[in-house]
Amino acid sequence: MKFKEVLKKAKRREGVYEDLVKLLGKRKVSASESVLFSYSHDYWPISLHWMIHGEIPALPDAVIFPESLEDVVKVVKYAYEKSIPIIPYGGGSGVLGAAVPEYGGIVIDMKRMRRIKIYPKDLIAEAEAGVVGMTLEMYLNHKGFTLRNIPQSLYPSTLGGWIATKALGQFSTKYGGIEDMVIGIEAVIPPGDIVHLKPHPRTATGPDLRKIFIGAEGTLGIVTKAYLKIWPLPERVYKLSFMSGSIEEALESIRRVLQRGVRPAVVRLFDDIETIKWYYWDKRVKKGKVVTIFIVEGDKKLADAEKEIIEEEFRNAIPLGEEPVNYWLEHRFDVREMSEFVPLGFVIDTIEIALPWSKAAEGYHRIINAIRSVEGTLIAYAHASHVYPQGTCFYFIFAGWPKDRDPNEYYQEVWEAAMKATLESGGTISHHHGVGRMRKRWFKDELGEGGFELLRRIKKAIDEKGILNPGNLGV
Repeated sequence: MKFKEVLKKAKRREGVYEDLVKLLGKRKVSASESVLFSYSHDYWPISLHWMIHGEIPALPDAVIFPESLEDVVKVVKYAYEKSIPIIPYGGGSGVLGAAVPEYGGIVIDMKRMRRIKIYPKDLIAEAEAGVVGMTLEMYLNHKGFTLRNIPQSLYPSTLGGWIATKALGQFSTKYGGIEDMVIGIEAVIPPGDIVHLKPHPRTATGPDLRKIFIGAEGTLGIVTKAYLKIWPLPERVYKLSFMSGSIEEALESIRRVLQRGVRPAVVRLFDDIETIKWYYWDKRVKKGKVVTIFIVEGDKKLADAEKEIIEEEFRNAIPLGEEPVNYWLEHRFDVREMSEFVPLGFVIDTIEIALPWSKAAEGYHRIINAIRSVEGTLIAYAHASHVYPQGTCFYFIFAGWPKDRDPNEYYQEVWEAAMKATLESGGTISHHHGVGRMRKRWFKDELGEGGFELLRRIKKAIDEKGILNPGNLGV
C-alpha cells in the first residue's frame, strides 16, 4: 500500500485541525499529508524498515508550531478539555520511538521557540526548548562560551529533546550530561499550568522538581525553556591516543585515570573490531589491539596536569599521537550506514548500557556474545564512550541480514538478548538514549515494582487524563 493510501485510510479525530486553527491561526497548524507523515515517526531504526514497506508506525491528528509560551499553554488547555494526546517533538532524532504518536493526537513541534540569552558573569545561558543543539553551541562559541553537550545528533537534536531523553554528549566526562547542566526550567503541565523553576547555583528547598522533567520523555510536561550552566572556551586542548593489548588492559588504565580525579573532556575506547573499523588506515594499529582516545581541555595548568596523569597510567600502551583523535573528530557525525544499508534489507541498530567497573569487562563480553549469538547477526562491536569514577557506558552496534526471517522478529530477538545480558551483568538498560517505546518492556525490571509504582503515581498526579505522550515509558 502506498503512503498516500495509508494516510487517507488512517482514522483521525474530526475537528481537531479546525479547532487548532481557530486557537492559534493557520500559520501555526498543519494537517497536510506530507506533514502528518513526517511527524509519524522519529529515527527509531526499525521504523525505517516499516516505512520502506509502506507502513507507518502511527499518525497524528495535527501538528502545531508554537512560537511562544502562551501558544503552548493554549494547546495544553485545549488537549486537556478534549482529552486528546499531546506529543512534544524536537528534531526527531530519537532512536527508540519516544516521539511516535502511538494514540494519535497533537504533535507539538517546538523548533520555532529558539530564543537564547547569556548571563556572562553567572555563566548561565537561558534558551528555549526548540533551539537546535548546533545552533546553541555555535552561538555560545561566538560569544566566547560553550555548553559542551555534543551528542552525535548535535545537528538535528534540540534542547527540549536533550532534556526529555536525559541526553549527554561526547564531552560528558568533564562537563556531565544534560541533568548536570540544567539549573532552571520552565514547563507546561495539564490543565495548562506554567511551572517556572528559577535558576540557582544550588538550592535545598525540598525535592529537586527540575528532575521531574529531565528524562520524562514528554510524559510529565512540555518543557518550553531551560537555564543552563555554561563554560568559557578552553584555554588549552590536548589530543592523546594509545593502543593497548586488550580491552581489559585499557579499561583498567581508564579506571585509574578517573579515580585519580582526572576529568578529560572525551574518553573513547574502541574494542578490537571497532578499532580496525576506525583506524584501518594507520599501519601502527594491529589486529586484536584496542585504541583509546582522549581530549583534555581547560585551564592550561589543569590540562597540563591531567595530560601527565593520563600518560602515566597508559605507560604500558603505545602512544599514537593526535592523528587518531583528529580522524575521529572529522568523522564522528557520519551515520550514513543506516540510510545506505537498511534499504538493502539489513537491520542495524545501537544499544547503549552502563556497568560498574567491577563488572565492566565481563559484562562487555557477555552482552556482545549475546548479540552475536542471535541467528542472522553479521557483526557486532562496541566502544566505551562515557566514563565515570564508578564505571563506564558501552555502546554496542550490530548489523544483521535476516534474509529468511521477519526483520522485526530478528530485531526483537537481538534486543531481548542484549537487555537480558545487561540485567544479568548488573548494568542499566539505558545510558543516554532513554526508554521510549522500544525499551519499555524491560523498564519495570530495571526500576523494580516499587520504583515503577512511584513513577506511575507521579504520572497520575500530574497528568490525570493521561494526555502527555501516552504509552511512552510504559506509563
